[in-house]
Amino acid sequence: MGIELRELDLDQPAVSDGDRPTPARWKKRAVLGGIAVFVLSLFVFFSPLLGLVKHNFVFLPKLGPKETVLVERDGKMVVDTIYATVPPFSFIDQFGRPFTDKHVEGKILVVDFFFTRCTTICPKMSVQMQQLQLKLNDEAFDDVVFLSHTVDPEHDTPEVLNAYARKLQADTARWKFLTGSKADIYLQGSEGYYLAAKEDVMAEGGFLHSEKFVLVDKDRHIRGYYDGTTAEGMNALAADLKMLLKEERIKAAEAERARRRND
Repeated sequence: MGIELRELDLDQPAVSDGDRPTPARWKKRAVLGGIAVFVLSLFVFFSPLLGLVKHNFVFLPKLGPKETVLVERDGKMVVDTIYATVPPFSFIDQFGRPFTDKHVEGKILVVDFFFTRCTTICPKMSVQMQQLQLKLNDEAFDDVVFLSHTVDPEHDTPEVLNAYARKLQADTARWKFLTGSKADIYLQGSEGYYLAAKEDVMAEGGFLHSEKFVLVDKDRHIRGYYDGTTAEGMNALAADLKMLLKEERIKAAEAERARRRND
């Protein structure tokens, strides 16, 4: 029985005990490797490109009164639904300047009603609107405008509203505090946004108004109502607002494609 002799490679350095991985090193490598695998798995799981999780987009409903009408499309009569829109308005802003619906053409609106002497829900609503304004302080939300209407216009003059806005550190380029005649404000509240907004001697402070914030799209359709006194309501508003912005981008892209086809 022969014995195979192998030539020893003298150029190959020997492994010393100091070069061998210690148990602590192996443990560290295992932990780092586990973290890397975990991060990679999160990316794979949530990535819309890989399709392992569906990133759903839904169109928000249009709210308010509606009616069905017959319209002609492609030579056929079909039933279509016409939704109510927020009517034109003309008020005065916190700087004493006229402010109308023309100033917010092509904008998404977040609307509420309040009064500066209110000690019940108004302070909470104003802080919530302030926090939403800060959260959306990005150029991606440049098309969003906040409109706060006073239900106490005799007291809440432009000067009073301006002082109130300063206390809230409002971005007055995007957040407008509006006053005007009682009749116009109350009518806009009840028939424009379908919210309570009126004088009421039985209500605390003498005025009754809703705690709801209203989300209005660029075509002046109401797309959502949200509790302006709760974090849950504001989180829902922020989420729906982002969804609506995506919808507006889709509509703009479709309109552009249609224009190019017709050119």
